[in-house]
Amino acid sequence: MATQQKVVWDGNTAAAQAMRQAKIDVVAAYPITPSTPIVQKYSQFVADGEVKGEFVMVESEHSAMSACVGAAAAGGRVATATSSQGYALMIEVLYQASGMRLPIVMNVVNRALAAPLNIHGDHSDMYLGRDAGWINLCAFNPQEAYDLNFVAFKTAEDMRVRLPVAVNQDGFVTSHTTELVWCLDDEGAYNFIGDYKPHNPMLDSERPVTYGAQTEGEWHYEHKMRHNYAIVESQKVIEENFAEFAKFAGRQYKVIESYKAEDADEIIVAIGSVVGTTQIAVDNLRKAGRKVGVVGVRLWRPFPKKELATAIKNAKTVAVLDRSAPLGTTGALYNETAAVIVESGLKATLINYIYGLGGRDATTEQLEAIFNEALECTKAGKRVKPIMQTVNLRGEPLRFYL
Repeated sequence: MATQQKVVWDGNTAAAQAMRQAKIDVVAAYPITPSTPIVQKYSQFVADGEVKGEFVMVESEHSAMSACVGAAAAGGRVATATSSQGYALMIEVLYQASGMRLPIVMNVVNRALAAPLNIHGDHSDMYLGRDAGWINLCAFNPQEAYDLNFVAFKTAEDMRVRLPVAVNQDGFVTSHTTELVWCLDDEGAYNFIGDYKPHNPMLDSERPVTYGAQTEGEWHYEHKMRHNYAIVESQKVIEENFAEFAKFAGRQYKVIESYKAEDADEIIVAIGSVVGTTQIAVDNLRKAGRKVGVVGVRLWRPFPKKELATAIKNAKTVAVLDRSAPLGTTGALYNETAAVIVESGLKATLINYIYGLGGRDATTEQLEAIFNEALECTKAGKRVKPIMQTVNLRGEPLRFYL
């Protein structure tokens, strides 16, 4: 077990401290709310001589990821952080990073996408990049924002993976909220990740390599399918690293976290900080004799279909919470869950709730109301609510029969 101490950190501080302990060679970044404190704190570590790596302030987030791509291809351990519009500006280069199989780690502090402009948290940016070929881990609180960074570096740099990893945390709700965090000692944290092992570095003049080569119809298909295979297979490595981290730090993580869901008739499926709030709602209703539970998705890409199916297999009604406007269909997490139910032959009734856009609160009362609406479906043995609904929306509720 590693030596640890109890500190009070918000999610941004936790991520910045994990980056410091990883002994990164290059951090290239451009500030954007609410992720700015991560790179601000890291730049202070550099200025104070606490880290030996380079901090490169660039003129945009597109440039930040471009610099990360160059530094990673050159053979360095590389990381950055961003949010929202900055993430959107990076999107072109995110595909480049993953297609080149570069093990970059990026902390994404999830925030709404404009327009209208909004600096608070939802999952619009995370959903935007879901098909960019990155592994996506999702933190529920500051402790996880810290711990998952170590798993991210260890996974990204594994020779069986060699893919970039994003560590997502909810803007302001996690990033700016202080909680007790158990932090590892510097030596132990670094030893868990291990020394960086370059693979095909461009600066190796004895063995010239090419990055960013062009492929047309002859080979593009094969390249993309090998990339897809690699990201799907990475789940095995992630689970190995979760198990190793549990032995190392005493905190066990799973790709799908179930809370009192084994015997639950009604289950909420969600991502991010709302999972903790839902656990409180579950406890409240359990005291009243209700059989309810919550299932948190910690691994967004690759999506853990088998594990989700196991977690919800006994449910009669499943309510899926999406913190992003679907704009023309049902929510992204709902669609993934629906595919799992169909492919696994489950019979649960499925409902989609759009909640918390632009940082609007999700309260225990609202979550208990969702469980109550799910109970109506359970009693009826079918969906008696519209397929997609809104939570805490001003005016008349919008009900979608897609």
